[in-house]
Amino acid sequence: MQGLASADVSRTVTLVLVDADGVVRGTLPPFEARMPYWQEASDVVAAAKESFGLDVTVLRLLSHERPAPRGGAVTYLAEAAVLPAELGPAPELDLSPHPRRAAYAEPGGPAETLRWAASALAEAGRPAHTVAHQQRTWNLSAIWRLDTPAGPVWLKQVPVFFAHEAAVLRHLGRGPHASLVPSLIAGAHGRMLLDHLPGDDLYGAGPDVRDAIAGDLHAIQLTAATELDTLRALGVPDRRGSALVRFCADVVAAHPEHTDDGVRALVDGLPARLAEVAACGLPDTLVHGDLHPGNARGDAQRRVILDWGDCVLGHPAFDILRLTEQVPADDERLLLDAWVRRWRAAVPGSDPARAVELLRPVVALRNAAAYAGFLAAIEPTEHPYHADDVPFWLAQAAEAARA
Repeated sequence: MQGLASADVSRTVTLVLVDADGVVRGTLPPFEARMPYWQEASDVVAAAKESFGLDVTVLRLLSHERPAPRGGAVTYLAEAAVLPAELGPAPELDLSPHPRRAAYAEPGGPAETLRWAASALAEAGRPAHTVAHQQRTWNLSAIWRLDTPAGPVWLKQVPVFFAHEAAVLRHLGRGPHASLVPSLIAGAHGRMLLDHLPGDDLYGAGPDVRDAIAGDLHAIQLTAATELDTLRALGVPDRRGSALVRFCADVVAAHPEHTDDGVRALVDGLPARLAEVAACGLPDTLVHGDLHPGNARGDAQRRVILDWGDCVLGHPAFDILRLTEQVPADDERLLLDAWVRRWRAAVPGSDPARAVELLRPVVALRNAAAYAGFLAAIEPTEHPYHADDVPFWLAQAAEAARA
């Protein structure tokens, strides 16, 4: 997802400014942001400083021009402690509280989070941060880089439906595979302080690195398969068996305009299909839920798996099917063969290859249901980030049902 904007996806940004009390004061003239992705805030903050001499904090999306969450003309609500003498007229806005708005999207919310971070660093015996750089904000997370005398620390805040992420990181960080997950300095109320990780985010990784990521997760999942009750008590959503059937059936029932007889038949056949999957012999475990290479950081020798907010209890095949999306057919076959060998060795007599093929048509349904869950949990002005995903994945489910 990272990268510089090209001409056809440039982002033109307008900031509606509020003061520290949340009072709308006016609008800055439009300016260009370096990256096209709407959730990226670092380039917006930098451009506002360069063009207007203002220190701003982006709060949330207000309006957009294009249907996809990248490029076009985008308007955000932003907070500034010091405002310029001249601003464009303040638009009519309803800034009343919304029950599904993230705390970090409210005026004063980021400042409260940064105060928590300073207190948590002090309690952990770490040097306080001197500068906070906002990196990203949207309905799934807000991220800051905190520069401290001892080096950078990362601050992440998530909405309530991802609040289990800190508990999962704390749990995994105490286990035998702690080096494979981010090191949690502190975590509470959806906020996390994380140690800096060397290396790069592994977007675009080739088959060797993808296979290494799969091997890392395999080690975590073998242990997690023995800890399902503990993980459920930590708040990890349960997507096993009948819970997965309900999860998928609900999104199909809620979107009849995007479903056909094939999709409905796929849902109706899920209990029998999942019984066949269970007969393949692999254990349910901790599923990362979004295992693309960009959610790993490091290099070919050492990696850390990031962003556990999407994690659920379920079948490990969902992760390898995510990791092999949009790769050449030969690479997909090699990655799947390696995954199958690992699980056959770990569970003699199992049939991992059969499990993958049985679950392949279910992935699209599961994805549609996950995005529908986001939409149900966020305020309407944030819906453009995900609104196209539910019909897209239901269309993919229809295609899989016909295959």
